[in-house]
Amino acid sequence: MRKLIALLCLACAAVAQAPRIGDINYYGLRKVTAEKIQAATGLKKGGTLTASKGDIEDQIDKISGVVLVRVEALCCEGTSVDLFIGIEEKGAPHPAFHSPPAGNATLPQEILDTYADFLAAVARAAARGNTTEDFTAGYSMMDDPEARSFQPRFLTFAADHFDWLRDVLRNSADESQRAVAAAVIGYGADKQQAAGELQYAIGDPDGAVRANAMRALAAIAVYAGKQPDRNIRIAPTWLVEMLHSIVLEDRLQAARALVVLTDSPNAGALDLIRERALGSLKEMARWTTLRYALPPFLLLGRVAGMPDSEIHAQWENGDRESVIEKALALDPGKRARQ
Repeated sequence: MRKLIALLCLACAAVAQAPRIGDINYYGLRKVTAEKIQAATGLKKGGTLTASKGDIEDQIDKISGVVLVRVEALCCEGTSVDLFIGIEEKGAPHPAFHSPPAGNATLPQEILDTYADFLAAVARAAARGNTTEDFTAGYSMMDDPEARSFQPRFLTFAADHFDWLRDVLRNSADESQRAVAAAVIGYGADKQQAAGELQYAIGDPDGAVRANAMRALAAIAVYAGKQPDRNIRIAPTWLVEMLHSIVLEDRLQAARALVVLTDSPNAGALDLIRERALGSLKEMARWTTLRYALPPFLLLGRVAGMPDSEIHAQWENGDRESVIEKALALDPGKRARQ
């Protein structure tokens, strides 16, 4: 119940034999270089991943200037894995999270069991190659019939017990309860009210809660874009701050949600991205694992004022650098520091 693992395509590198290393992607690097990390760890593309996550993180942690380290392996092309190595250096921007709540609020066992069954169904759908979902109603509806069969229950519970979900999301000491609440609260009928709670939940100290909140908020952003007369307002502030997180999933979900939020003209969001997150987006847009590089690349193109058709054309031509440079040129002072 910790994450929608199948939907996020996250997996560890636990296979029968040591996996090969596919792409190696970095984030959070400012003074520390990729070459320093490679020298400290011995990691290289095409090599064998024999060290544990903890051992690799310990090796990187010894590099001068490194404050925090996060290594994740995303699966899979055959027996190869793509590595994402994130660091936080001294003085680097980073999001500040809420203090862990200490209350005893809990959800009814029925909704916990339904959510667990839903995740199991999603995993089976992923094994069948079907993780497609529709966000146009402002919440997720899976294409897979088995997984979709559970989701109307979330609508019912959110309609009848929104305050209950809110209490758990803000006050429960149990992070797994908060994660379920974050996923379900997005099914609430009042989308502005739900968006407010989800924006609060993006600051949760637990990564699974944040991931569920950002996914649910992205669904509401889809609905808001298709129903402008509803005048649903979603502040980009927390999403932009998540682009500085050392947690990879924070960055991935924030970039995806911001793409949705800027599908329609959104000068405020683009201005905030330009002011706060060009450096983070730059390194993400240069990742060699392309499916994760595309959302930040799109955001940089939009920051640069380019139409989506031109951004996609540059992507298809393999010319990422011209788009990245256009975005960075909008803030020469920040570019010089990065």
